[in-house]
Amino acid sequence: MYLTPEQQHILDGGKGETLAKVMKTMVKYGEIFGAEKLVPVTSEYNHLVTSFGLKALGPVYELMNQLIEAGAVSQQKFSMDPRPVDKNVPSNFIMDFVFNKFMYSKQDFYEEQLKKLGLMNEDAFTCACYLDQVGNVPKQGDVLSWAESSAVVYANSVLGARCNRNSGIVDIMGSVVGYVPYFGLLTDEGRKASWVIKIQTAKKPEAQLLGSAIGMKVMEEVPYVVGLDKWLGNQLDEAACTYLKDFGAATASNGAVGLYHIDGLTPEAKEQGAALIKEDAQEYIIDDAELQRVYDNYPVIWKNKDAKPKLCFMGCPHMSLQQLKDWTDKVEAGLKAAGNKKVQIPTVFTAAPGVLKEFEKTPYAARLKATGVITSYICPLMYMNNPLAGKMPVITSSNKLRTYTTARYYTDDEILVQITKGGK
Repeated sequence: MYLTPEQQHILDGGKGETLAKVMKTMVKYGEIFGAEKLVPVTSEYNHLVTSFGLKALGPVYELMNQLIEAGAVSQQKFSMDPRPVDKNVPSNFIMDFVFNKFMYSKQDFYEEQLKKLGLMNEDAFTCACYLDQVGNVPKQGDVLSWAESSAVVYANSVLGARCNRNSGIVDIMGSVVGYVPYFGLLTDEGRKASWVIKIQTAKKPEAQLLGSAIGMKVMEEVPYVVGLDKWLGNQLDEAACTYLKDFGAATASNGAVGLYHIDGLTPEAKEQGAALIKEDAQEYIIDDAELQRVYDNYPVIWKNKDAKPKLCFMGCPHMSLQQLKDWTDKVEAGLKAAGNKKVQIPTVFTAAPGVLKEFEKTPYAARLKATGVITSYICPLMYMNNPLAGKMPVITSSNKLRTYTTARYYTDDEILVQITKGGK
């Protein structure tokens, strides 16, 4: 790998042994993927995926201590994935005991380390760091050192930044040393599409379901989606960005997509159009029947498939401010139609702390609270990792949560009926 004099100086220990080890790690990481050079990280902020103080992550805490003691802290302030626990989310005494004593007992200690390393602020815990209320919004062309899959795919696709699907810890190392290996989605060639996805549905496809179908088909390759702008328009307004947030998270978790292009909508597709498509690109047609086939083939891993849901999670990735408002209207209307005053299943809407603070300033907050819905900054996935929570019949409209936990997927419309009307 070619290194600049400055990079070689760091690798040779010119800025200390600890930073030399970090540089060596990034060089080895790049060599694995055939990178010929390192390029500077140019974004204003970083985002880290490892936000949970698991008792078992001893080596992580030791690594962080070494960085702090050596003064090798992040060159950027950073946001984090969501916190793993929140007392406002339904749980029992035994579940809380497991959370606090056996799972996330190092949370407070770890957060103190994060503050010393460069945490943006106390509210910077969310997987949707790119929302305006959080403030970590990369510019088009920015080179990032992120790892959170749903944030990486959003930054690459909707914002036009450049980032590979890095692993946890590599994200902080890239930020500490200020460089990342140049390969994959950082390159022009790596951002070209090897799949053309043609949307031929009769109505606007469910974002999470469509993303799931595409992710499972193309896996880690880049799709170019044609026909979706019919439903989303040609401007990246709040509605389109919210849709793409959930769509992208599903492509990244049900497959391994790090970048997608939406014809006539996302930045590079608007600028380059069909020039982004490789000559030998494969084709995948998605109609209503195909989406139904995908939906019908999701496994149900509840012990009792006919169990009545005991909990509903919405917001994986975290909900936007507009989603909270829209769902307030939906829940109120659903309850009125069903003749109920409060939701029939304990329901948690998750969002970034900054989004929740803005939501509380609106009249929607009191209205949603009156329906019995709980708002939280929690990571639903981290909650479901509790073995006792994993045994519960939990429902969600998040394909990411469905993929990584025992939660059962339903469409938004189906979720609304269940939480407002009750029943299976």
